[in-house]
Amino acid sequence: MKVALVQFKAYTDKNHNLKKIIQYISDAAKKGAELCAFPEYMMFYTTSNQSAKQLAKQAEPINGNFIQQIANAAKKNKIQVIGTIYETAKKKDRVYDTAFLINKSGKVASTYRKIHLYDALGFKESNKLVPGHVIAAPTKTTLGKIGLLICYDLRFPEMSRTLASSGSEILVVPSAWVQGPNKEEHWITLNKTRAIENGCYVIAPGHLGNIYCGRSLVVDPYGKILLDMKHKSGIGIVNISMDLVKKTRLSLPLLKNRRTDIYSDLSL
Repeated sequence: MKVALVQFKAYTDKNHNLKKIIQYISDAAKKGAELCAFPEYMMFYTTSNQSAKQLAKQAEPINGNFIQQIANAAKKNKIQVIGTIYETAKKKDRVYDTAFLINKSGKVASTYRKIHLYDALGFKESNKLVPGHVIAAPTKTTLGKIGLLICYDLRFPEMSRTLASSGSEILVVPSAWVQGPNKEEHWITLNKTRAIENGCYVIAPGHLGNIYCGRSLVVDPYGKILLDMKHKSGIGIVNISMDLVKKTRLSLPLLKNRRTDIYSDLSL
């Protein structure tokens, strides 16, 4: 089955971005894709000088106009869509970084609020964002069972393993990977590792431009890179097969061979 990854530069104007997103959904459907996956911060780019209060004013609830327009496009084009929004939060002047999965009927089938905020390497997402507290259960789709992560979550193997051991056959990771020394090498290595250790596909659409490096990837269950969009904007199409997930997990049964009976923190 075909999967479409969208790699593009989001502007500060969410209405401008929304028009592009809807067009990308239509284009992906015309190419025969079952799923169209977008990067993190697709809603709009928040500059360093935009205050937390200003960001919060532009955030929307899951049932807001931004999501509804995308849901309408998904239903019209009979395609599943994964992306992210800045979601309204209860905490004053803070928002959630929330991933969503919309099915072909235009229904929001799953949401996930980013757990691990990027407070590292000179950045502090917690100045504007608030973390989620729940890993979303894998969602059954026409492609297979999908688990959702967001960007920095890749650096925490416990999360990917939890999703895989809970049934995920595909991990989708909308990302906005910040540029910097060795950062692209980290990105590629982490995506390949998460795929290999869990025997699953990793689909990782990346934000291109602003301060982000792009490099949208699809990695198969044995760690082979099927798609690397490098620094090119547009749509990338790749075929995936759940038969390969089954075969890989049968021949390399890492999930089955885990020793969960003895894994624990050591007390000194």
